[in-house]
Amino acid sequence: DRVYEIGRLFRNEGIDMTHNPEFTSCEFYWAYADYDDLMTFTEELLSSMVKELTGSYKIAIHPDGDKEGRAVEIDFTPPFRRLPMIKSLEEKLGVKFPADLSQPGAKEFLTDMCKKHKIEADQPTPAKLLDKLVGELLEVECIHPTFIIDHPVIMSPLAKHHRHDPHLTERFELFVNTKELCNAYTELNDPVVQKERFDAQMAQKGLDDEAMSKDDEFVTALEYGLPPTAGWGMGIDRLCMMLTDSMNIKEVLLFPAMKPKDGSGPEAPDSSAGPSTAT
Repeated sequence: DRVYEIGRLFRNEGIDMTHNPEFTSCEFYWAYADYDDLMTFTEELLSSMVKELTGSYKIAIHPDGDKEGRAVEIDFTPPFRRLPMIKSLEEKLGVKFPADLSQPGAKEFLTDMCKKHKIEADQPTPAKLLDKLVGELLEVECIHPTFIIDHPVIMSPLAKHHRHDPHLTERFELFVNTKELCNAYTELNDPVVQKERFDAQMAQKGLDDEAMSKDDEFVTALEYGLPPTAGWGMGIDRLCMMLTDSMNIKEVLLFPAMKPKDGSGPEAPDSSAGPSTAT
């Protein structure tokens, strides 16, 4: 009832300190499990790994790249903190969010929130605006391992509706030292709803460069049947960076992507394109 793969992935996107176009990912599907099971699994996996490697649940990293400089302690003692995305933003901003962020008026609300807090979003879709708010207000505080959970449907086209709120999904992202390390969710296994989600994504094409294309073959496969399933993915390179106190992804790659030297100094990362995700 479980299948996994560790493999190389490629995304035609930019290079920076924590992103490389080619990277290694571990992914698995677990039948008859949900995102609660995955959070427990993730806590046990990472906390036991850190304890086995270091003898403690706590590690020290040097975010400035200087091993003699400032150190930051990261505590992997389970359980990890859990931040419900919308509730946490409401507490931060002191406002009530619309229940359904796909409805008219939600985009204007999110735009106003970004402007009020001087947060710039290069793509003005509700999903992108919300992602920027989360990045600027929640992710920056995730030093110790933290699950940001219960993403709205507009951000999670492949995740199942939350069992207590149809406008949210059963999804989480794990952040450590403000960086995404893991992405997981209870898989959507209803072909009718999945087709509707793809149609909604297609409507965002041209406005959101991460909007998904319609996948009719995937919908057909769901029509044949998929048991309740949970899906999980983790970036191995970023995990290695964290465990080895490396601040540049090139330090944990055998063959990192490099730009040619221009003769005037060391190579510089290409920041012309947006970063990819960790998984």
